[in-house]
Amino acid sequence: MAERRRGSPKVPPFLGLNAGRRTFRQPERHCRSTAAESIRDLWDQLFAEGYRADVCVHTNSGIIPAHASVLGMASPVMKQMLRQFKSRGGRRKAISIGGVPHQAVWVFLRFIYSSCYEEEEMNQYVLHLLVLSHVFGIPSLKKVCVQHLEKGLLSVDNVVDVFQLGQLCDAPRLSLLCHRMIVANFQEVSASEGWKVMKESNPKLEKELLQSVVEADSRKKERLKKKEERRIYLQLHEAMEALVHICRDGCRTIGPHDKVLKRSSGPCKFPACKGLESLVRHFAGCKNRVSGGCNHCKRMWQLLELHSRLCEEEGDGCKVPLCRHFKEKRRRQNRKEEVKWKLLVSKVLEAKSYAC
Repeated sequence: MAERRRGSPKVPPFLGLNAGRRTFRQPERHCRSTAAESIRDLWDQLFAEGYRADVCVHTNSGIIPAHASVLGMASPVMKQMLRQFKSRGGRRKAISIGGVPHQAVWVFLRFIYSSCYEEEEMNQYVLHLLVLSHVFGIPSLKKVCVQHLEKGLLSVDNVVDVFQLGQLCDAPRLSLLCHRMIVANFQEVSASEGWKVMKESNPKLEKELLQSVVEADSRKKERLKKKEERRIYLQLHEAMEALVHICRDGCRTIGPHDKVLKRSSGPCKFPACKGLESLVRHFAGCKNRVSGGCNHCKRMWQLLELHSRLCEEEGDGCKVPLCRHFKEKRRRQNRKEEVKWKLLVSKVLEAKSYAC
């Protein structure tokens, strides 16, 4: 039998050489989970029973027993309060938490012990718990409160109060969500009781919110304006495509003289073709276009010049009428006209790329 190498670990016979990691790690994870739940239950029970409690937490309507070591380790604020307390005659240390309901303080202390809470109690006292978590420095509870408010506890009736609490309690994400809700539902929010109280107690904040509403309305109008402009420029681009299509290939009953058109052909894939077809027919037969008295013809002239600035064909390669004429005319235009046309061309191309 080969001698075992010096220093190599001896494998216990009950494990076996082929023992896989999965066989032993899965129960281990389960044991850790079960142990964590058991420990959490023990901490919850310790708080509920107050076994060997050495601190009295005074609320508006009662006393809750607690443990100085637990409170001090969880909250630096409570640790300082307990250090400053001077015990006389074996008396228990005392902490006073006023201004909030007794049950809210009970839920707050229970969370410190075991991170446990009842959903109904959290929903009922979430604003009080948010304040307590900030005052006593419990960031894990603050995070839970913010999450509950974000998930559906915000409404037009309480959003102003929550917004002010978010600012006071250093909860920027919550403040931002409330701010957006106030701006988006300003008519309903401004009629709420919370807005009326805030208007009297904090007029500076009311002024800031009103300014935000005005700015948001201006941004909305600006977005709608730009959207409408893009729509118009996109229509111009579609008109350019339809114009080339009509002059090069023909469409149903209109087109170049060297093309045989089919009246029974299917629907045209160019959306602007139908309207442009009637404009081309009018332009061909209008008697006022020479004197410049027809608005429809003026529009057609502008479309033809715009096409010439978008056209990349050289010489007589382009089938669109007057394309070469406008390209030569461009050389004689003044600088102001040239800048105006370049801006229009860039807007048309930008609208097409945005749509794509």
